[in-house]
Amino acid sequence: MTHRFSEAFSGLSLERPKLDELRELVRGEAVDILVCYCLDRLSRDPVHGVIIIEELDKHHVTLEAVTETVDSSEVGKLISYIRGFASKLEAQKILERTMRGKKARAREGRIPGGGASRLYGCDYIKVSQPNGGRRVINDTEAQWVVKMYDWLVNDGMSVRAITLRLRELGAPTKFGQPWCWSTVLKILKNPAYTGRTYAFTAMNGKPGAKPREDWIEIHDVTPAIISDELFEAAQKQLRENTLKASRNTRHEYLLRGHIWCQSCQHSFYGCTTGDLHGSKIRLRRRYRCRGKSALIAPGVRCDNASWQADKLETLVWTHIARVLDNPELIISEIEKQRQEANQLGVLESELQQAQRQLKALEREQEQLLQWALKGFPEVTIVSENKRINQRRATLQAQKAELDTRIKASREAAVSLPKIDQFARIIKEQLISLDFETKRQVLDMLDIKVWLDGHNVEITGFLPVEVGAIVTTQSA
Repeated sequence: MTHRFSEAFSGLSLERPKLDELRELVRGEAVDILVCYCLDRLSRDPVHGVIIIEELDKHHVTLEAVTETVDSSEVGKLISYIRGFASKLEAQKILERTMRGKKARAREGRIPGGGASRLYGCDYIKVSQPNGGRRVINDTEAQWVVKMYDWLVNDGMSVRAITLRLRELGAPTKFGQPWCWSTVLKILKNPAYTGRTYAFTAMNGKPGAKPREDWIEIHDVTPAIISDELFEAAQKQLRENTLKASRNTRHEYLLRGHIWCQSCQHSFYGCTTGDLHGSKIRLRRRYRCRGKSALIAPGVRCDNASWQADKLETLVWTHIARVLDNPELIISEIEKQRQEANQLGVLESELQQAQRQLKALEREQEQLLQWALKGFPEVTIVSENKRINQRRATLQAQKAELDTRIKASREAAVSLPKIDQFARIIKEQLISLDFETKRQVLDMLDIKVWLDGHNVEITGFLPVEVGAIVTTQSA
């Protein structure tokens, strides 16, 4: 059977949908030969290239390229690595030049183009066209935008209800795909519909947004479809809908938002299952890993077991209550973490030094490339390349550990005084705590419950001695 994959994602990323599909086939022993046009189409990052080639070797897959010969010897792998490094540098230069051009267009008062220029309710005039780099109203789509805001603000409809109504009424989408609630939510939260346009708000290739000061506002390039007052009313209604949804939860789950999977790192969520009890169906609350969902984790799904909610909540809260009944245990942990927080300056200094050393290794790698191009002895290049890779791995591990310690120190410095006072107050009311107060305790102590099927581990502002609970059954 022949498989063909083609995608328009950057070769600098290892997280690419089609590449993920290919790697799944390789791991499943469904591929004998992999043919690519050239190696830098497979990956432009040399480290990613090494990872992919090692996977192919592990599963006995032969790699072939149309435009070049693939040398599987150690020297050949090194040369491929160096060429991949050169491809990465070239790709980064192209990205930098492209970004400079886009920022220049934004400062000139034109929308740079690309995916960020597309907005439901408007059509985009390309920069290359007369009076380009701006949006104009698409009357058909704009009417539906106004209706969405009206349904939300005046009818109090939820985002999901609005999504269903759009589907029922056959409202057109931008690219012909069915309406989904995430698209509707983005429309209802986008200030561009009031005529405010911002560029470069997202991190390149990374989740999250850039700091507000890094945004570039472009004036008079997006026509307003709704008023500022309607937009603010919509944001208020979205917040109220969120609160209402949490209040109307049919079943209460004490550990909601605090449970995580040791296997796949996804969170657990509360659900119900039905057991036939005589002629009636008896509902039971359970916690289930989101990694089991085909929508959240396509491909290989998590096999971590679900847990009876009553059993898990009793197990976890019993241990937390034991600690709360003795606040000195928490206070001693607070003192230990406070001492760690006092070392924040030292940790940040060590992190900066590790970052400088990693940059120095990149420069050494560039020099190594020049050596290879000038015909230096292969033995020397191989030896130097090995030394650089080993040093990089050590520094990256050190950097990851420092990042974790710095984050923990910053959080400790902020939370410690509140927790000290909170723990003493809670002890006096421990027996009579209601559901909401228990939830506050979990939040204040930053409790995280990690499940791996048979073991329960609790982390947070708790002493290490009671941080792990061992049990033998999850059902």
